[in-house]
Amino acid sequence: MWVLLRGAYPLRTLLPLRGEWMGRRGLPRSLVPGSSRRRYRKETLPALDVPVLPVTTTEIRQYLRTHGIPFQDGHSCLRAPSPFAGTSQQKDPVGIATPFSLFIDKTTGRFLCMASLAEGSWEDFQASVEGRGDVTKEGVLLSETPEAVDSEEVRRIWDRAIPLWELPDPQEVQLARVMFALTKVTDDTLKRFSVRYLRPARSLVFPWFSPGSLGLRGLKLLGAEGQGDGVHYVETTIPRPSAYHNLFGLPLINRRDVEVVLTSRELDSLALNQSLGLPTLALPRGTTCLPPSLLPYLEQFRRIVLWLGDDLRSWEAAKLFARKLNPKRCSLVRPGDQQPHPLEALNRGLNLSRILRSALPAWHKSIVSFRQLREEVLGELSNVEQAAGVRWSRFPDLNRLLKGHRKGELTVFTGPTGSGKTTFISEYALDLCTQGVNTLWGSFEISNVRLARVMLTQFAVGRLEEQLDRYEEWADRFEDLPLYFMTFHGQQSIRTVVDTMQHAVYVYDICHVVIDNLQFMMGHEQLSTDRIAAQDYIVGAFRKFATDNNCHVTLVIHPRKEDDDKELQTASIFGSAKASQEADNVLILQDRKLVTGPGKRYLQVSKNRFDGDVGVFPLEFNKSSLTFSIPPKSKARLKKIKDDNGLVAKKPSSGKKGAMPQNSETCLGQSPDP
Repeated sequence: MWVLLRGAYPLRTLLPLRGEWMGRRGLPRSLVPGSSRRRYRKETLPALDVPVLPVTTTEIRQYLRTHGIPFQDGHSCLRAPSPFAGTSQQKDPVGIATPFSLFIDKTTGRFLCMASLAEGSWEDFQASVEGRGDVTKEGVLLSETPEAVDSEEVRRIWDRAIPLWELPDPQEVQLARVMFALTKVTDDTLKRFSVRYLRPARSLVFPWFSPGSLGLRGLKLLGAEGQGDGVHYVETTIPRPSAYHNLFGLPLINRRDVEVVLTSRELDSLALNQSLGLPTLALPRGTTCLPPSLLPYLEQFRRIVLWLGDDLRSWEAAKLFARKLNPKRCSLVRPGDQQPHPLEALNRGLNLSRILRSALPAWHKSIVSFRQLREEVLGELSNVEQAAGVRWSRFPDLNRLLKGHRKGELTVFTGPTGSGKTTFISEYALDLCTQGVNTLWGSFEISNVRLARVMLTQFAVGRLEEQLDRYEEWADRFEDLPLYFMTFHGQQSIRTVVDTMQHAVYVYDICHVVIDNLQFMMGHEQLSTDRIAAQDYIVGAFRKFATDNNCHVTLVIHPRKEDDDKELQTASIFGSAKASQEADNVLILQDRKLVTGPGKRYLQVSKNRFDGDVGVFPLEFNKSSLTFSIPPKSKARLKKIKDDNGLVAKKPSSGKKGAMPQNSETCLGQSPDP
């Protein structure tokens, strides 16, 4: 019996479907063009362009007035005539001719021309207006377009896919409808949204059309496979997720529409549109991220309802996205048993119109009474596990103490020099990142290339130097993680760092920032010659950022110099007591340098503001995988993590190409701390 599992299907884990006929990306081998080495030519991981030069809305308006450029003020963007397209080309997001086809983001100054799809930074726009070179010919303003090989793949898959109702076997049609919970979704609805079915991959195919036309730019495949008594869903996008910016349902939006419902899944948009006839759009990456490049397409709406899911993570994402969209026009559907995903609500016969009418406004001036808080409190009481945050898969003992990783908190992490702080914290953050926690890394001491090498080794749970033939396979999956790096190195000012973090939260919906380490911001603070006062100011800035942006910040701070035979305490953190007072969690990596063998290292949770649980648990370092979570003899645990990453582990062996070394030296030298 097929059963639809509640909750959003996974967005970042692109696991291939089972079967020998499945190739890379979970597609039939006949539909997979070429090798991954030829397809992906990126040499580095995505990095933030820094330093970020902040620009305010006032400055943008003043610049436009000074240069005689007319503009209209919108919800999250300013609209102006585009210098990148002729008058006859200028159109609005739904393809209607308009003299104002250039959208300028109020927060970042980044622009998008709807007519030519040119885009760029605020500095690029200024250079174009002032005639400082032909930036369009330099390729700075070209929007990211699918590679030719991707375009061929998109067309080949689209041509192979057929409407669901055209399947020759009625039993196959019925099975597909049951697998995807489409028993109450009509053929007319599927036809209206141009949804097709790819038989070899047993996947629904959702198209991505160019704005204002029916040009095919990309596809999302939703595969289903049996998993026990339920169904496991797998998403694959072409182009890859970072370049997939589709608002599913956009071609059906009318210029006169002033209200829209945003969902996290294409299937939910089908259910809502069929049941209520309302304009509805599905976000390309669900609750993971709302790319700012999509904001211009939402400018025409005076009211936006976000109905993203049935768990607390969806609720947190809805509140975050509302801030980006302008909360004054947003309403949020609160998750609950009687307010599940729209598709589930349709299948259960619930009143979708009533659920939409119960949507709560995202904006209010201030909270003045418990009445406005009572629903938030009820949500946490009803979902204790979810309220505890995202749980680590590699550190079950950390879950036992901290319960989970929660937004809006500040974690202070310390440990002796050479104990493996950077190595441990990279695995700690990677664990969460593989579960969809958008992560920004700020490493001021080691290069991003070296840090990425460590994390890729941890991700693959083994050294790749000995199995380079699998590098592209692992690198492709690692590149799809929501992981970003600041490009700072050495001393930096706290203001520059916080500005970059603010930019990352807005652009990439970052939920977790790792700062390694605080001491690299001390030399730039001219507020006081007192280093303790400067550190207190920096800690306060990170505390405020975490609270204001509902983003978790993990801050590495060096300890005071202690004797090798003494354990570190909370008071051992360098500086005053402010760091430990401001922190929600304090983690100490203990390293008994005079002890050899097992038990040498262990992690101490010395503060836990969530529920007060503190304690310690041992760590055992594996040199071959640079991990603290995998005991060397635990093959079953190693295989599980590899399976979770989407690749089946090869059985370790000795002396064969591709084997995973069990007792080799670390790629960073003898010390586990890079």
